[in-house]
Amino acid sequence: MDRTDRAIIDELRRDGRLTNVELAQRVGLTAAPCLRRVRQLEEDGVIVGYHARVDPAALDRGFEVLVNVDLATKDRDVVLGFEEHVATLDEVVECRRMFGLPDYFLRVALPDLAAYEAFATDGLGAIPGVAQIDSRLTMKVIKAEPA
Repeated sequence: MDRTDRAIIDELRRDGRLTNVELAQRVGLTAAPCLRRVRQLEEDGVIVGYHARVDPAALDRGFEVLVNVDLATKDRDVVLGFEEHVATLDEVVECRRMFGLPDYFLRVALPDLAAYEAFATDGLGAIPGVAQIDSRLTMKVIKAEPA
């Protein structure tokens, strides 16, 4: 990947709706070679998709909570059961298994605090093997990559 490929990626990350002509102008290429490069980046798996960023509040998911989850035991059945269950929860927008503690880091999006309380109690808290749930509320987002 060269400087031009990186420029293409940077421009598409800022605005995935650019036409090929606009993209080519921004990166200093003509349309045909620009399109070939974009297609190659797609075929190589560098560009994996194009998405619309939507205001979470418009979907009644404007209240975001960062959640650390620790499991009581780390045996295979508990871990797989937790991961399978969490993957089905619409409120969970991101789930990462961590090295060390916590066992899992989740980003959860809901309408409000009351909805989170119900989710923590009846959703996460009801999953077999969960030992501890530690919630963090964001005061201010300083920097975030586009979703």
